[in-house]
Amino acid sequence: MNANEVTGSGKDYIGYDYKTVNVDGDKVSMYLDAYGNFGWVPDGAADLTGKTEMPGRAFAMPANHFASAATLKLKRDRKILNKTELTRLQQHFEACMDEIISLENSTARAATIYSITIGALGTAFMAGSVFAVTAEPPVIWLCVLLGVPGLVGWALPYRLFRVFAKKRAEEVAPLIERKNDEIHGICEKGNSLLH
Repeated sequence: MNANEVTGSGKDYIGYDYKTVNVDGDKVSMYLDAYGNFGWVPDGAADLTGKTEMPGRAFAMPANHFASAATLKLKRDRKILNKTELTRLQQHFEACMDEIISLENSTARAATIYSITIGALGTAFMAGSVFAVTAEPPVIWLCVLLGVPGLVGWALPYRLFRVFAKKRAEEVAPLIERKNDEIHGICEKGNSLLH
């Protein structure tokens, strides 16, 4: 008999555990697929935090449709078999996802630091150039000498950001792929425990 099948005395009772997870909008599908392997199913409950739920979806998004975050609402049968092992696998999955997100964020972080540093050095040279030209008497040769690296320091950061970000992305791509493979192995184990 199906657990939700109506019998002569009514519907069989099922107790649920509930979980709310905030995720990046571009990772919603991955999280939903993975959590399904640990016994979690989407919960269609209303979100009372000022966000609107999209019809037919198991997650709520801010009213702004271009939001970069989503809230997953999930539920799982409290009496699920192998609950302890499924929870351990789920925590391993969450740790792997945190590592992937950290690796993805690191591509822009280092490039931003390098670019800001070069831009700040360019600004320092430009300030020296301004002080040289406003001095009494003006020191034009020093103004030019400091102004050229200042202009270069202002022109280079964006180009260098793209170069550094691309290089870092190439470095972390194999690490992210290994983590994705690890996640697939974890989900496979979880799925086998459910069936």
